[in-house]
Order: sequence, then C-alpha cells, then structure tokens
Amino acid sequence: MARVSRVEPHLTLEQIKQKIATCDHPRRQQKWLIVYNALVEPRPASAIALHTGTTVRTVHEVISNYNRLAAAAIETSGKGGRHNSYLSKEEETAFLEQFVDAAQTGKITTITQIHQAFEKQVGREVDSSTIYRLLERHGWRKLTPRPYHPKGDRLQQEAFKKTFLIWLNKPSLAENRTILVRYSC
Repeated sequence: MARVSRVEPHLTLEQIKQKIATCDHPRRQQKWLIVYNALVEPRPASAIALHTGTTVRTVHEVISNYNRLAAAAIETSGKGGRHNSYLSKEEETAFLEQFVDAAQTGKITTITQIHQAFEKQVGREVDSSTIYRLLERHGWRKLTPRPYHPKGDRLQQEAFKKTFLIWLNKPSLAENRTILVRYSC
C-alpha cells in the first residue's frame, strides 16, 4: 500500500479555502488545492495528483515544502526571474544614464566603452553578450556609423565626387532642345 500524504495544520481549513479563492496565479492555486486535499482527506500522493491534475512528484514536493515552511512555501514569487544578475533593473537604468547624457551632447558611445564601464562598476569581467542583453533590455539599438562602406572602392568614390557636381550643374537636354521647323512658302 502506498504512503499516505499528510500535511501539518499550519493554517485552518477556512484559511486554505480563502487562499484558493483569492489566488492570483493558477499554479499557486493548484498548490493550495494539493494542501487542501491532503488536509481534508489524507491519501496516497497518486490519488491527490489524479484529483488535482498534477504529477505525483509535484504533490510530494508541495507537501514536503508546506510541512517545512508553512504558507511561505506556496506563496513564492514563482518560476523564472533574474536570480543571477549583476545589477538590478534600477541600477542598470542608472548605469546607462551616463551614456544617454553623452549621446545627447553628440558623442558616440561604443559597446567597448559600455563594456569597460560595466566591468568597472561590477568589479569583475563579464562576457560581451551580457552587455548586448543589457542594452536590448533597455531598448537600445546597435547603430555603428561607418566612414565608408566596407565593400566600397575609395578611388571610385573620389572620382565620383569630382564629376558629380559637374553632372549636377549640367543643363538637361530638354532645356537645350530647339525645334527646327521647315516653312514652306
């Protein structure tokens, strides 16, 4: 026979029902339903999983965490998030402000400058992809001004510059056209 899953009575039955009714996230509501089922009718985890639409492993984890940490185990911030970030979003915004000010005065900001300043602020080396993700998170675009096209021919460009003004100032053929009409008397 399978082991019966039981929960510690950290909260009353009414408090758990209130949590289920007022949950703002379906996953959290599902966890409260697991606790409710284990409190009202203790039974094997497989039966609770079947009743709540979860896996047996989830039932074991939820009950174990609830027994150790009470309601704090269920009321977590959820999956995902920036758990390994160098700076908070507010700190990142403040960090990028110095480069916004430079850009507004007409100075060009490069990734290398931002990368060096970021490493100096966090006090360690970071990969360049970190800087690109930082800039993308804050809506920056990568614009690189180039003095010339990489595939361009400098000699042809110089020759074009010399002849372009002559060509531009040349009167068009339509203006110089004269109509010759032969009159017969």
